[in-house]
Amino acid sequence: MEEDDVTIREQNFHSQVREYIICFLLFAVLYIVSYCIITRYKRKTDDQEDEDAIVNRISLYLCTFTLAMSGGAVLLLPFSIISNEILLSFPKNYYIQWLNGSLIHGLWNLVSLFSNLCLFVLMPFAYFFLESEGFAGSKKGIKSRVLETFVMLFLLGLLILGIVWVASALIDNDAASMESLYDLWEFYLPYLYSCISLMGGLLLLMCTPVGLSRMFTVMGQLLVKPTILEDLDEQIYCVTLQEEALQRRLNESISHSHSQGSAHRLNKELDIVRDQRNKLERRKKASAWEKNLLYPIVMLILLTGTTISVLLVALNILYLLVDETAMPKGSEDRGLGNTSLSTFGLVQAVVDIILMFYLMVSSVVGFYSLRVFEGLTPRKDDTTMTTIIGCCVSILVLSSALPVMSRTLGITRFDLLGDFGRFNWLGNFYIVLSYNLLFAVVTTLCLVRKFTSAVREELLKALGLDKLQLSNSPTDPESGKLSANGHQKTL
Repeated sequence: MEEDDVTIREQNFHSQVREYIICFLLFAVLYIVSYCIITRYKRKTDDQEDEDAIVNRISLYLCTFTLAMSGGAVLLLPFSIISNEILLSFPKNYYIQWLNGSLIHGLWNLVSLFSNLCLFVLMPFAYFFLESEGFAGSKKGIKSRVLETFVMLFLLGLLILGIVWVASALIDNDAASMESLYDLWEFYLPYLYSCISLMGGLLLLMCTPVGLSRMFTVMGQLLVKPTILEDLDEQIYCVTLQEEALQRRLNESISHSHSQGSAHRLNKELDIVRDQRNKLERRKKASAWEKNLLYPIVMLILLTGTTISVLLVALNILYLLVDETAMPKGSEDRGLGNTSLSTFGLVQAVVDIILMFYLMVSSVVGFYSLRVFEGLTPRKDDTTMTTIIGCCVSILVLSSALPVMSRTLGITRFDLLGDFGRFNWLGNFYIVLSYNLLFAVVTTLCLVRKFTSAVREELLKALGLDKLQLSNSPTDPESGKLSANGHQKTL
């Protein structure tokens, strides 16, 4: 009997060690990838080991950790879904015994824990530490900046605590609910994270439809469009003449010592013309299959993915109206590898995973396309640490809400595990139904507006209303693009 107990304890010990090693390896890979991404966009500084350099390096490490947690949150549902299908296909395989429910639950709990840590502690610390200079009258140095940062964090925590108390008193003025706020770990932080998750879900609801329509424009800029009834040689010749004329005007402006504003404006125009010439030359050098085959295929894939997403949301709305189990919080907690959550098995699981990644990429594209967040757009080798902190916080909020949004919209039927399934608003039928309806309606309107923009331009031009610029959108750079001869291009 004692030998059996020792054997069970040894098995549990080895299982825990194995889970820790797997989690560490996954985190190490995510951290390395995140570090490469941030250093690609971070503004280059001198290699002097001064105080500011040390502060920047510490903030860089914290931002890298936060971005790695964002990647982990994005991969939670795909990894769980594919693990469930693998265990269903190979239930007795010795080489996948490490893939079990304990590991998956542990990953969900770790991502939830460290997402809270990054959002409420590490990112505010990185920002305040970067902006701190030490208290007046104190000795300058790292210690004084750390002290000022901790004081600012303490004041920020008191402010957030007071806001939550006031909100709780306004929404639910109950003695039991007020007393539960004394429990910092079991109630206060999960309640606060639930509010942040709801805000992230609303941010996704605002960014994803915009991103789904903007993806066509972005891919159109990255790929080479088909050449139909266009003379690229003539366009390149016209742009070259325009570039030479601007270069002569710039040289005359510099030689005659004109105003700096005029020279700066000419430099901007010259950069735009050169960029346009490079794009035309790239289109000319592109192969026939890249121009005539790759572009239509990619556009068709984007349209198919968007259509499937909208159809799945529409079906989920019907399920919500007729079946209570369609609610994210009403689903049962199935064991991993017991039943398939996909009607068509592995094929549907792969489609669900692709749609999740597509929605995440679209939400990021839509986020940076919104006029409010344009200032956070990272630029290669020219992004300040303050902007990087803002980008990391935004991506963390979006990625943490992605599993919740995917389950709420019915993109997948996999249950939310850990603290992700304990959000209070997930059990509200009206919130979930309104979320689905808004997503379907707003996405459809964005797509209709996107694909009818050329028709609206022509109608306005035919009615003589094109000078009013009623259809030009600041978020769509292609609506006001000029051709080589200076006229506006339309379909």
